[in-house]
Formats: sequence, structure tokens, C-alpha cells
Amino acid sequence: MSKLAVFFAEGYEEIEALTVVDICRRCEIQVDMVSMNNEWAVAGSHGINVEMDKLFSQLDFSEYDMLVLPGGKLGTENLEAHQGLMEQLGAFYRDGKYIAAICAAPSIFGHRGFLNGRRACSYPSFESHLVGAKVTEGPVEISDHVITSRGMGTAIDFSLAIVGVLCGEEKAQETAKTIVYRQD
Repeated sequence: MSKLAVFFAEGYEEIEALTVVDICRRCEIQVDMVSMNNEWAVAGSHGINVEMDKLFSQLDFSEYDMLVLPGGKLGTENLEAHQGLMEQLGAFYRDGKYIAAICAAPSIFGHRGFLNGRRACSYPSFESHLVGAKVTEGPVEISDHVITSRGMGTAIDFSLAIVGVLCGEEKAQETAKTIVYRQD
């Protein structure tokens, strides 16, 4: 069974984070919701507090197949300010393990050189941060082991892309049907 971690920093975009958790758990992917602030509840950008599964300090990164960064301007800033997370993202990137980010969070990949020569997308006002990327307006871009997406409106596409990578495209299509989601 695949396992991923979704990182929740103060100010994260609720729909982007929780859509990944919901859809991946429906597909029997083990998902840990991880607090970046050493508190068991983390407030999103719209004041919604969500109870976490783990604190960052409790993680054994060798257990994970993918690291997922939800967006939100403040949430993204708080993720990027966390040195431990940045070190682990770098290790995953170097090892060819999956990393995924949506909305403002792909800017973190751009700042670290992870997007050089790759197709990538992000929230429109963050596209200038996708350093080295061929920037697209697609809902999701998968370039080897790097997945990016544009924002709240693409959260289902992003989540289904993660399912497709970890469980196969057939499972992603089946899941889209079960949630009554039309992919055009």
C-alpha cells in the first residue's frame, strides 16, 4: 500500500489539502496529515481548524512514497520557512521519489531548482516563481516524479493525478466516476 504525507502549515488552503486526503483515502492510500507547527490542530486560510494525524517531528520519511504540499499564500510561506521539510523535499527530489504541490506551493519547487526543464503549473500570480520551468495553464502537470497543479479549482484533478501515479490510471478513472467527477 502506498503512503503519502500532506503537510499542513498555518494558512494552508483547506480544499487543496483535504481533497487530496479524502480522495487518496478513498483509494486506500495511507495518508498522514502532518502538523508543521507542533500543534495537533492547524488553522487554514479560512479559519478552519483541522486535527492532524502526526507532528512533523514524529515522521520517519523512509516510510513515504510521496510528499504533498497544499497551497495558500501564508501556508506556502510557512512550509518554505521550515528547514526540516525543505531538507526532506530535497532528499526526495534527489532520490527520484514523488513530490507534489498545488497553488502557490509549486513556487517552493521553483526556488529549489526542481523545475528546471520541466512542465509545471501554479496559481497564476506565482508563475514567475517557477524558475526554469515551461509554465503551462494545464490543471496538473506530471513531469517524472514532480507533480504540480494550479489551485482550489484543480484540487480534484490534482488528487486524481496522485492516485493515477500511485495506484494506476484505471483506479483514478474509476474513482472519478464514483465521485461523479467529469474529466474533460
